Amino acid sequence: MTSRSTFSVRIQQADFDLSQEIANLRAGNPKVGAVVSFVGTVRDLNDGLDVAAMELEHYPGMTEKAIETILAQASARWPVAGALVIHRVGPLKPQEQIVLVAVSAAHRGEAFAACEFIIDYLKTEAPFWKKEDTPAGARWVDARVSDEAALSKWSKKAN
Repeated sequence: MTSRSTFSVRIQQADFDLSQEIANLRAGNPKVGAVVSFVGTVRDLNDGLDVAAMELEHYPGMTEKAIETILAQASARWPVAGALVIHRVGPLKPQEQIVLVAVSAAHRGEAFAACEFIIDYLKTEAPFWKKEDTPAGARWVDARVSDEAALSKWSKKAN
């Protein structure tokens, strides 16, 4: 088997199979010693209000390009073998999967760091718009202060 780097971005309405996606990311690369993944799900409560549903919108083409840039930045900082981002759009209910970030690398430290970097940038830099349905009506969700704080730590770290 030959080693290869794989970087993939998918924006889709359909759900994803975590096990299958991880298997695909690892496949064919014997140098992979670690795979780290993050799965984000819809919560039923946000900012003190019940959430019945969430709708995610994106700007086709621009969103994928922004995420590809994030993956390129991660691969420039850490020796990752591959990375995958799947982000769902459209209507979603509580407990449904929204996003998968998975990173493969030779060692766990690089995989963990790159995965955290990607999700931190994804939460703040990728052009998605989220609207929640609550008892008080529909509302657009802004980026959280905690997401901005998580992002700022990366400008302070050098690899």
